[in-house]
Order: sequence, then C-alpha cells, then structure tokens
Amino acid sequence: MSRFNERTIKRASPAPAPDLDPAGTPAGTSADAQARSGRPTLALTSAATAVALMTYTAPMVTLPDTAAALHTPLSAQAWLLNGTPLGLAALLLVAGSLADDYGRRRIFVAGTLALGLTTALGGLTTTTWAFTLARVAQGAASAAILASSLGLLVAAFPSPRGRLHATGVWGAFVSGGIALGPLVAGAMPNWRVAYAVLGAAALVVGGLSFRALTESRSPRGGRPDVAGALTFGLALVALVAALTLGRDGWLRAPVGLLLAATVVLLAVFTLIERRFSSTPMIDLSLLRSPRFLASSAGGLFTGLTVIGLFSYLPALLQRTLGMSAMDTAWLILLWSGLSFTVALQAKRLAGRVSPRWQLAVGFLLHAGGALAMLGALDAGSWPRLLPGLALGGVGSGLLNAALPLLAVESVPPARAAMGSGAQQTFRYIGSCAGVALTIALATSSGAGLTHGADVAMVVSAGVAALGALSVVVLRERA
Repeated sequence: MSRFNERTIKRASPAPAPDLDPAGTPAGTSADAQARSGRPTLALTSAATAVALMTYTAPMVTLPDTAAALHTPLSAQAWLLNGTPLGLAALLLVAGSLADDYGRRRIFVAGTLALGLTTALGGLTTTTWAFTLARVAQGAASAAILASSLGLLVAAFPSPRGRLHATGVWGAFVSGGIALGPLVAGAMPNWRVAYAVLGAAALVVGGLSFRALTESRSPRGGRPDVAGALTFGLALVALVAALTLGRDGWLRAPVGLLLAATVVLLAVFTLIERRFSSTPMIDLSLLRSPRFLASSAGGLFTGLTVIGLFSYLPALLQRTLGMSAMDTAWLILLWSGLSFTVALQAKRLAGRVSPRWQLAVGFLLHAGGALAMLGALDAGSWPRLLPGLALGGVGSGLLNAALPLLAVESVPPARAAMGSGAQQTFRYIGSCAGVALTIALATSSGAGLTHGADVAMVVSAGVAALGALSVVVLRERA
C-alpha cells in the first residue's frame, strides 16, 4: 500500500473517544488547555454564586423596611432571614446528588433561572408568609447553583493546581456576593426594586450559562432520593420552627414537640440512607473520614457564628444607632470587603497551611472580632465597631477560602457536587440556628437591645472558639 493511501485511510478513520477521568473530563488534557477551557466555567459559576449570595444577604440591611411593609411582628422576623437558608439546607444534598447523576450543567442552569424568577416574585409579595415562601424557593434555587458549581469546577480543573486556583476564586466570590448584597439593596429606592434587579441578574447569568458551559456528570447514575430529601427537609423545618418559637420560651410544649420531631425525622432519614435508598443523598460512610467531618464541622460552625451574627448585626445597627440602610451597608463593607480580599489571596497559603488550620485561625479571628465589638452599641459609637469588623472580615475570608477546597478534597472526584452539598448543608443548618439564636438573645434581654446584642456577640465568640477546637481535633489520617 502506498504512503499516500495510508495517510488517506488514517485521516478518514474516526478518532477514538477520549477516556474520561472520574470527574467526567477528558483524561490526558494538558494543564494549559484545561485552564483555557475552564475559564468560562469559572467565570459563570463565580458570577452565579455571587448573585445567589447577594440575594441571600440583601435582607440584612432592608429587614426593618421589609418587616414594616409586610407587617411582620418581631417574634416572626427570624423567618424573613431564615427562609433562604432553610431552602438551601433542605435541598443542598439532593441538589448535589442530582447534579452528579443527571448533569451538573443541567442543574446549574435550572437553578440560576429559578433563582431569577423566585427573586423577582419575592419582591411582589405582600404578606410575611408569602415572602418567606419566596425566600425558601430562592434558597432551593441557590442550592442547585452552589452544589453544582464546585462539581463543574472539579470537572473543568481536574489537576490539583487548577483546582486550588478555581476553588480560591469561587470562595472569594462567595465573600464578594456577601459584600455586594447589602450595598445593592441599600442603594435601591426600596427593597422591592432590589429584588427585581437581582432577579434580572440571575436570569442573565442563566442565559449565558446555557450556551457556554460543558456538561459533566458522575458515572454512578440512579434515581433521585425523594424519600431522603422529604424527611431531611421536614427535619430542618421542624428545627428552624423550634428555634424561632424558642424566643418566647424554650420549655413550652410546641418547642419540645418540634425538637422531638426533628430527632425522629433525622433518625428516619438515616435509616432511609442506610437501608432503603439505592442512590443516597449522602454516603454516610464518609462520616468516618476525619477530613469530611472537619469539612462538615467547618460549615456548621461558620453558619452558627459568622452568618448568624452578621445576618442580624445590620438590623441592630439601624435600631440602636439610628443608621440608614445605606450607611449600614457601607459600614458592613469593611467586614465583607476584607473577607473578599483575604479569600482571593488565601490560595497563596496552599502547601504551607492546611485548609483545616485555616479554618481554625478563621474561627479564632471571628471570636476576637466579636469580642472587640462589645459595648460599641451601648456607647452609641460606630467607630468602636471598626477593629472588630476588620478582625471578623479577615477570619471570614480564611473560612470562605478553606471551606470549598476542603469540601472537594474530602470526597472522591466523581462525588464533588455531593461533597459540596454536604458541607454547605451543614453551613446553612448552622445559619438557620445561628440567626434564630442571635435574634432570640438580642431581643429577649430585659436590659435592652444593646445589652442583648452584647450577649449575642459573647455567645458567637464562644461558639467560634468551639469550632476552632473541633476542626483541630479532627486530624487528617495519613
């Protein structure tokens, strides 16, 4: 056979399909090529995550106006803040499972479009319960975004160096969204306009993602774990309801019944995951892994301390110091802006400081920041808050940088979305509990709101110190 004919046959023969690595990406791709192809994924997942967090934090500075417009009593205002974390915590695990099994791009795009619609609808509500339901729906949509984002990034950046860069940028945009949410909400004529703007932003990102992202999935396959999702979601609703009602008395019968229902439903959930589900939302055997436990504990204590305190602090500033929503947003920007900057730069610590130790330092800095703010509200002096906000911002940045990296490293690559969903589920369980506890402590004190705020700060600092201890004790095995 002539050389010409040999070359012709080789050109006509179809190239073999590339092998896929466990994360669902072509094996053997060069690092530079992976970085170039992953840039759209990194940009869109970071943008969608930022919008989701902006939607989450927008009520921080608009809570007094929103409560007044919806005629929400003080005892029910925790629901205005807790709707979104409730939806997040209830659906993050199932969203991660669906993303791994049925396509991370598909779940991501659906979640982004749903976030846009539910956020816009939330701005049209006229009652507390309608607004709360809209916030729960926003949380469910955000769950699809957050759980699938890290799965998409692991598929787009399979190398350790690329994954470090991608998760660092993504974690910084978590802080960036937290920073921009109050500013956008405070700059709008009213809270309803802010929701319309954020809804439109989510729809734009969703439209761009539909065309630009590449699909990836786990080879596992299976059906959604509907029974697990239902029991877990009901357990969280019971827990948040108990924490919210506990403000008016922790020994009342409804509170005790709700806490008992939480325990029973979690036991049923565990039984379903172990015995009856062929594709469980979470692999419970991971609970024997110190790294996975450290990731989960980090998420839980971040919600309890950082999110719990700073979600209600802007409302406290407005009520005790008489600050406007925009003035409050600018003051909180010191905390959130430092969080964004530190999270973006924290990737330089890789190889020198493990994510577990970054979490420990982050919790201790938050504890120091909370203690540094003691007495500022009682003295009527916002400048006295600045050192505490700065310390807390640095700590929050370290937490936001370490958490996503530890989440994807604590599970096999094929289950990256599940690992992300599990950690963030604990984060928003902690958030629900932390917000309800902060409001209860701040508003239940007979000595006044400023004294109650100091009590909430001391408790937040103590729980943060416990979080630092927990992640240090959970040492990684060789």
